[in-house]
Amino acid sequence: PLRPLAEQATTGPNPEVTMHDPTLLIEMTTLLLVIGAFAGVLAGLLGVGGGIVLVPAFYFSFTALGFDSPALMQVCLGTSLATIIFTSTRALLLHNRKGAVDWDNLRQWAPGIAAGAVVGVLVTAQLKTTALLLIFGSFAGLVGLYMRFGRDHWRLADQLPRGPVGWVMSAALGCLSVVMGIGGGTFGVPLQTLFGVPIHRAVATASGFGVASAVPAVLGFLAFSLPAGAAPPLTIGAVNLAAFGLVIGTTLITTPYGVWLAHRTNPTRLRRMFGLFLVLVALNMLRKAAGW
Repeated sequence: PLRPLAEQATTGPNPEVTMHDPTLLIEMTTLLLVIGAFAGVLAGLLGVGGGIVLVPAFYFSFTALGFDSPALMQVCLGTSLATIIFTSTRALLLHNRKGAVDWDNLRQWAPGIAAGAVVGVLVTAQLKTTALLLIFGSFAGLVGLYMRFGRDHWRLADQLPRGPVGWVMSAALGCLSVVMGIGGGTFGVPLQTLFGVPIHRAVATASGFGVASAVPAVLGFLAFSLPAGAAPPLTIGAVNLAAFGLVIGTTLITTPYGVWLAHRTNPTRLRRMFGLFLVLVALNMLRKAAGW
């Protein structure tokens, strides 16, 4: 099922850029370090794993370096999810020290999320960069609007669904999260709050959702077979080790600060500010998908 990627045409890297201009490489390295630090804070503060920021950051960095192919977004997604394994795990452990993780909900939903993540990898293997940009931009925009304009009192029920309904919803969450490269937190936090989970508990538990979706997904992305020249150097499967190393170094440092903030502030205003930022990011991704 992962073979279609090997058959996709690629324009290959820009020969002038692949000489790796030192100034450009320094700028991209600095950008990824800063983005990684920001993503770490978000992982701890909002339980979003950081992928919602990392995917567009990786796409911008790789295209600026001259890599532009129908398979480029797969590299962005795979690399983002690889970082989420570490950031979400650390956030989960830190939140657990404060007794904020709802382990019952996590145990109930983790298997469905993991199964959905495997389906998400198979779906991603069939899609090209333009389609993934469109999907990312559309759903990121919807999440951003919800985070900006959603109200704390909005409820669908008093607890997360269990049984067949819970399985379907958790699998859908896992699948969509992988297709967007964002782990399980971005959808997991608002979904939990809609089912009566307090926001701080939802943020903590969503870190576990991110781990459940990212681990099986990354194993799948490592098995991808990309066309020659479709990905930057030091890429295994669809995971770029250079970007992963730069980002994970800063996210692991800043994630505890996000957790610290999450337990000391009312996240409503920060959530709405991030929602506005996310809408702007989504519009930019949609612009790229439209070829503008």
